[in-house]
Amino acid sequence: MNRNAQELQAIERAETELVDESATFFAPVSSDLLDGLIGQHRVLRRSIEQLGEALRGKDFAAAMGYFLEASEERGRRLSIDSLADLPAAMAVLDATFWSKALALTDVLDCMPQARRDEWNKAISDRNTVPFTEEAVRPTIADLLASRHKFFSERVDGIFRGLSGAHVTNQPQGFSKRMIVANVLDSYGHPNHSRVGLINDLRSVIATFMGRPGLKHYETSNLLRRIAESGAWGEWHDIDGGAVRIRIYRGVGTAHLEINPEISYRLNGVLASLYPMAIPAKFRARPASKARTFKLMERPLPFAVLRIIDGGSLEVRDVERTWRFSFSYSTMDEGKHARHEAERLLEAIGGVPSKVGYAFDFNPRGVLNKVLISGCIPHEASHQFYPTPTTVAEAAVEMLDGGEDDTYLEPSAGLGGLACLLPPDRTTCVEISRLRCEVLRARGYQAHEADFIAWAAAQRATNARWTRCLMNPPYSDGRALAHLQEASTLIQAGGRLVAILPASMRGKDLLAGWEGEWSGVFSNEFAGTGVSVAIYAATRPPASSTPGGR
Repeated sequence: MNRNAQELQAIERAETELVDESATFFAPVSSDLLDGLIGQHRVLRRSIEQLGEALRGKDFAAAMGYFLEASEERGRRLSIDSLADLPAAMAVLDATFWSKALALTDVLDCMPQARRDEWNKAISDRNTVPFTEEAVRPTIADLLASRHKFFSERVDGIFRGLSGAHVTNQPQGFSKRMIVANVLDSYGHPNHSRVGLINDLRSVIATFMGRPGLKHYETSNLLRRIAESGAWGEWHDIDGGAVRIRIYRGVGTAHLEINPEISYRLNGVLASLYPMAIPAKFRARPASKARTFKLMERPLPFAVLRIIDGGSLEVRDVERTWRFSFSYSTMDEGKHARHEAERLLEAIGGVPSKVGYAFDFNPRGVLNKVLISGCIPHEASHQFYPTPTTVAEAAVEMLDGGEDDTYLEPSAGLGGLACLLPPDRTTCVEISRLRCEVLRARGYQAHEADFIAWAAAQRATNARWTRCLMNPPYSDGRALAHLQEASTLIQAGGRLVAILPASMRGKDLLAGWEGEWSGVFSNEFAGTGVSVAIYAATRPPASSTPGGR
C-alpha cells in the first residue's frame, strides 16, 4: 500500500476521533538516492575545479582577455578573479545539493518553521557546510531521526510566534482563538516565515486528525486562493472545518479559530515541554465533548488538493464548455489520489472526456472553494443522490409546466432536476455551500439553507410558486416532512411533483389535493438499490382550498 492510500484511510479514521500524533507515518528515504546525489556532486565539483584551472591557466589568458573586454563594452565589469572564483562556485554547488538532499526527504514538511528558516537562510546565503559524504549522511540521518521531536518543537514555535500585541492571544497557553501578525507585507504579499507558522498549526492539527501529507509551502497557496476569491476579512473554513481563518490584507494579520478540543491537545504538548508553566485551566479537557471536532463535510487528502491545484482550466468557445486537464507534474501523487481527484471533479458536475473533464459552466469559482475549504460534502450525511435522467424527465413531464409558471426546487443538489427548468424562473434551495456555487455558476438563483427552516421563513413573506419539482432526502422520515413543507409554498391551482421512496406509493400524502402516482423505477440511482415512484399532486383552486397542508 503506498503513502497516498494510507492517507486516504487515515482521513476515514479521522471522521470519528482524533488520533495520537505518535502514530504519524514518515516517508522512508532510499540510501540509493543519497548515493546518486553524492556521486553527482563529486562529478560537478571536479568539472568546476577543472574549468577554474583552465580559466586561470596561461593557455587561455590571452583569449579570455577578449571575452572580458567585450563584457565591459556591454556595461559589465568582469575579471578573471571574479569569473573563476572557485570558493564562490563551490559554495553555490554545495548549497544547491543541500537543497536537493532535503527535497529527497519529508523533513522540511516535518520540521518547525524556525528550523526551516535556518536552512532556507543558509542555502540562500550559500553558507552551508561542504556537501561531503562525511557531512551529508549523518546530517540527513539526524534530521530523519528528529522528526518526532520536531512535532513538539512545532507546537512550541507556533505558541511563541503568536502576536504579543493582541489580547486575543493568552500568554498562559492556547485558546480556541489566536492571531498571527505580519502574515502579509505592505504590498499584500505573503511573509513566508510568518505564513509558515500557520502551516505548522495546520500540520499539527492534521496529525491530530490522522490526515497527513501537508507540504511546507501549501498555506502560501491557500492565501493565493483567498486572494483570487477577493474575500479578505471574511471567515473561511479550511481543512474540513478543523480551522477557520480570516486574513486582513491592510494590516497583514491572520485571525484563526480552532475547536477547544484541539487547543486542549496543543496545551498538552506545551505542558510536556514546560510542566510548571501551563496553568491547570489550560490543561483541562473541555467540558462538552459531543464530538472531538466539527467535521460536517468530508476532508480531502492533501495530495488530491495538490492535483486539482496543479491542473489547468480552459474554455472551448465553439462548444461553450470548460475543460479541466491534469498536469504531468502531479503524476507522482499516486493513482489513489488521482482517482479521488477524478471523483471530486465528477461530484461538482464534470464529465470525463479524452483530455480531462468537461463542464457546462465555468467551475473556477467552485474549484477555488474546494481548494480553500479542503473538503466536499459528504454524500451520506447530505443525502445526496443525483436524480437519474430517465426519472427526471418523467417527473418534468408530470409537472406540466408552462411559460408563465414559477418553479421551486427544494433540494437542488447540482441541478439534476433544475437543469430541465428555466433558470430565470426557478428558485433553488440547497444545504451545501459548494453545490450552491455550482448552481449559481449555472445561472440559477440558489439559497444555501436547510429547506425546512427556509420554507418557514418564506411562509412569513407570503412567497409562493406555481410549480414545485423535488427529490427530497429520504432518511428519518424527511421525505414526507419536505413534501409537506413544500406544499405550503404552492399557490392555489399549482402543482407539486416529488420523487419519493416506492414504499410510499399509493398513499394519499396531501389531504384535499388531487394526486396521482407513476409506476416504480428500480435500480436507477447509482450506488444504491432504492426504488422510487413519482407523486404528482395539484392544489385545489382558492375557492375550494380547505387549509395549508
